[in-house]
Amino acid sequence: MIVNPTAEGWEIIYHRSHALLAAQIALQWHNVEREERIAETITAIAQHDDLECEWEGDHLSSVGAPLDFTLTPKNLAAVDPWRQLITEALYRGRWVALLTAMHVQFLNAPYKADDRKLASFLADLDQQIAQWRKELKISKKEAEQSYAFLQWCDRLSLILCGRALPEHERWLEIANGPDGRRYDIMQRADRSLVVEPWPFREQRFVVAADACYLNQLQFTANAELTRALKAAPISSIYWEFSRSPLGQSARTTAAPASE
Repeated sequence: MIVNPTAEGWEIIYHRSHALLAAQIALQWHNVEREERIAETITAIAQHDDLECEWEGDHLSSVGAPLDFTLTPKNLAAVDPWRQLITEALYRGRWVALLTAMHVQFLNAPYKADDRKLASFLADLDQQIAQWRKELKISKKEAEQSYAFLQWCDRLSLILCGRALPEHERWLEIANGPDGRRYDIMQRADRSLVVEPWPFREQRFVVAADACYLNQLQFTANAELTRALKAAPISSIYWEFSRSPLGQSARTTAAPASE
């Protein structure tokens, strides 16, 4: 889960909600309607974090606070959940499984030197990905471009959900897109968001994600946290993207250049 401090306690955004936000962003991409496998790609983006189950497992820090996913210790020996995630993706189709497997590779590659079981799993995954590419008749470059799209949408969603936008209209790098170009984001004084270069079909659009809010700072056990999350009030967070500052015409105002 994504955990943000508030004046009263914690803002919690579940990973599946973040993934759904990433899919909303993907639907706004400028040439999304021309992509041959766009429905499958959007599906992969929306379900790539289905492994996360915030009402299960250990989600507390050593002092009893809700644990943000970036602080969760890595269990390198636990490859079975990753296998299960890819297996479930395969029920939707090989393309969804392919992109999901590439995401699993990306997340685990930095740790394979530390664990033989993980390294063996990733080596087997390499062969499976190559087999799926062959069956689907796509090149490695095409697969990498599609995964770059997933990763770009995932990264932008994490920036939003993690409240990572800089203040004072400063730019933040998102990532390179599927076209190989670098993209940056900035939040204006009016709270609207602009991405440079502008990659979206619409000049202005809104995306949203649900978050729940806790006013308890510490918990004695995960069961207590789970009960609190299930009872917590839920609100939608909205982000407005606009190529021009709000109140100005997109026809007459150019998007600012990134620094």
